[in-house]
Amino acid sequence: MKTSIRSWFTGRMITVLTVGLIAGWLADRVFLGLFLAVLFYLAWSHYQLSRLLNWLNEASHKELDPPESSGIWGDIFDGIYRIQRKHSRSKQRLTNVIERIQESTAALNDGIIMADKNGGLEWWNRAAGEHLGLQMPDDQGQPLTNLVRNPKFAAYMENSRGKEPIKIDSPAHTNRQLQIAITVYGQGNRLLLVRDVTRLHQLEIMRTDFVANVSHELRTPLTVISGYLETMMDSADQNTNIPPVFNRALGQMQEQATRMQRLIEDLLLLSRLEATEPERLNRSVSLKPLLKGIVDDARALSGDNQHQVKLKCEDDAFLSGDTMELRSAFSNLIYNAIRYTPAGGKVTVKWHQNEEGGHLIVEDNGIGIDPLYIPRLTERFYRVDKSRSNVTGGTGLGLAIVKHVLLRHDGRITISSHPGKGSRFTCHFPLARVIQPEVTTE
Repeated sequence: MKTSIRSWFTGRMITVLTVGLIAGWLADRVFLGLFLAVLFYLAWSHYQLSRLLNWLNEASHKELDPPESSGIWGDIFDGIYRIQRKHSRSKQRLTNVIERIQESTAALNDGIIMADKNGGLEWWNRAAGEHLGLQMPDDQGQPLTNLVRNPKFAAYMENSRGKEPIKIDSPAHTNRQLQIAITVYGQGNRLLLVRDVTRLHQLEIMRTDFVANVSHELRTPLTVISGYLETMMDSADQNTNIPPVFNRALGQMQEQATRMQRLIEDLLLLSRLEATEPERLNRSVSLKPLLKGIVDDARALSGDNQHQVKLKCEDDAFLSGDTMELRSAFSNLIYNAIRYTPAGGKVTVKWHQNEEGGHLIVEDNGIGIDPLYIPRLTERFYRVDKSRSNVTGGTGLGLAIVKHVLLRHDGRITISSHPGKGSRFTCHFPLARVIQPEVTTE
């Protein structure tokens, strides 16, 4: 195709020059004839080029047919027109797709927001504008953190890779709770999913209040029952006329009452962790004495089973947090390791720090857990083997308490275990929570 056009173009030029040469030769003015031929060809080409530019300029505003022409300029007009038509059809298809996407997303109850790598708003659907109070087109191009002024949201926008969705109060509606999830795609662009979870939040509050109230109401009668049972058992020990069957029944009743008291205490602690805001999480906690006290209690819990419990922690290990909450989390992990490790087994408690933060490792060589069950271990009341939990006296809330304590301290827990090969529980704390030891210079 290119060769034929080039040949046609060359042939037309040679023809014009030949005509000019012949006319000049007949007039005995050869160079004048060639000059006039070239000038005519240039003028004609300039005229056709002007028509092309005018057509392109007008066709940018509305669709126009190409000017009529012949030869190579006619081919140019027709070729550009075909490209325009093809581009117009492609543009129309894309426009239809975009309109369908906008119509479908407008029908969603969940908000969708597209932001660039700098957090600038590019597009959002109707629900997102309602949830966050966004106005079109005034807010388009604005940084989202300037419109949603929430420190928690700003931190999530800054670093959201691999993190769980966050919950914040709606900036546009009072008493409305929003869940926001961010997906990073392309060259750092962000896709935000905004969901109204007010109803779920209210149900969660009702559930928490219900558990806390019921646990609190059960605490007093259980205390009374335990007190009378203890008195009756003391009397039974002194009275030899009471049949042994009653002693056994009183012992079982006392055991179950104690177990119920532990369950209520765990429920109240878990409810407090969920319902209250952190208040004393910036205090300096010395980990060596804290862990040593828990390890000593674990050795006492082991008793005749003679577990080998080892502690590895530097004297200058400090963590920013709440002592009582950290004690509760660490003791749950260490006591569980004792309960689920056979007699004579090994339990290692180790604290170490690196460039990522601080890490507490509780490792044992006990019965282990099938990896299939690990994702659900931190759920409240979840038990891999209910019969085994009945033997150990577990409440099913220990790891849930650990999870909530770590969340309040900006941490997380990872679990590695295999049946018959023991378990490894690791508490990860960010570097901001680790208090570096002071270096003294003489």
